[in-house]
Amino acid sequence: MSGIPGPGVGGNNGADAALSPKMVVVSQYTKDLSFENPAAPASPTAAPKVDLSVDLQTRQLNEDFDEVDLRMRVTATHEDKPFFLLELVYSGVFRIQNCPEDMRRIVLMTEAPRYLFPFARRIISDVMRDGGMRPFLIDPIDFASLYREQVAGA
Repeated sequence: MSGIPGPGVGGNNGADAALSPKMVVVSQYTKDLSFENPAAPASPTAAPKVDLSVDLQTRQLNEDFDEVDLRMRVTATHEDKPFFLLELVYSGVFRIQNCPEDMRRIVLMTEAPRYLFPFARRIISDVMRDGGMRPFLIDPIDFASLYREQVAGA
């Protein structure tokens, strides 16, 4: 986690490092993947309208381990007809240590998806290419801003 002093800072010969908050990616995996391509093999005369939605869900597995689901849905329409639909749940198990309970959710909703996102983006791009489409490159997502918006809307 960023912004935390490293070993040797403060003159404790690394004692601070042992108590510093840590997040470790234990595993990551595709939990669910669906691609529907009802318009194939047709290609649109103009670019389809593409919408992306992103959702995060967390689940505490035990005292030290949490699962984070990064849910992404890409839909496209052309002339008000479905062109394609891609749904991906890309998940990871994270080990959180020495983290105050009030910070745990923030870490899981901001830092964990930041690690998962590049892999999910590649899967989406590859599936779309394999489905006969141009690869869909998703711009980086600011998960901290999404979290702030979620908290403000609650």
